[in-house]
Amino acid sequence: MLIIKSSIFKKYPELTFGFSTKRGLNRSEPFYFNMSLSVGDKKENVLKNRETFFHALELSSENIALQKQIHNTNITEVKKGGIYEDSDALITKEKGIGLAVSSADCSTIFIYDKLNKVIAAVHSGWRGTAKKILKFTLDKLTADFDSSPSNLIVFIGPSISQKNYEVGNEVAEQFDDKYLQKKADKFLLDVSAVNYDILLNYGVKKENIEKSQLCSFEENNLLHSYRRDAKISGRALGVIAMR
Repeated sequence: MLIIKSSIFKKYPELTFGFSTKRGLNRSEPFYFNMSLSVGDKKENVLKNRETFFHALELSSENIALQKQIHNTNITEVKKGGIYEDSDALITKEKGIGLAVSSADCSTIFIYDKLNKVIAAVHSGWRGTAKKILKFTLDKLTADFDSSPSNLIVFIGPSISQKNYEVGNEVAEQFDDKYLQKKADKFLLDVSAVNYDILLNYGVKKENIEKSQLCSFEENNLLHSYRRDAKISGRALGVIAMR
């Protein structure tokens, strides 16, 4: 099994973090090492995949908080594992609870308040990014958990790169020109860069942000990509927890 780790989170031994890939348990096409129950994969395979992945992070399945992501701005504070409806961001102060975000191209952002010992996990596709779910999450951390941007440590997970993410005008018009490149009658959108700038503009220190350079679309042997594989795409999970 191959798990993507974060260099910046490795500095904090009280954290455990991992982002799953297509490689695990010798799973093969079409879904490979898939974490989603909603893509057509066998349920028993998915549950075994999850159990294996969580165990590698020294977590148990019952202590993982999963969410039914809806590409909106709903944020959920969790105190135990389970499935949380209609949510795209999770926050907890509880130790031993893993916050999971599902992705197959979308941006994922994982946050650790090193002073107040709070973690957050955010799913931010283009819709969520346009609606600024990351900023809403930062606002909630500040208002409800007394977080200061200067104390936040952040990892932006693998996602689709700008050169591979073609969108129409109806999507492009929701973003500043600095995140767009014209391509014939379409545009190339850099969703990850939008979220990176949201962090910087909020006051998160540049040296406290790690941004993965892996492109989910290009890494065919490593990462799931809905844009590349459509209905036969599996899903990855990124999970952060405090030990």
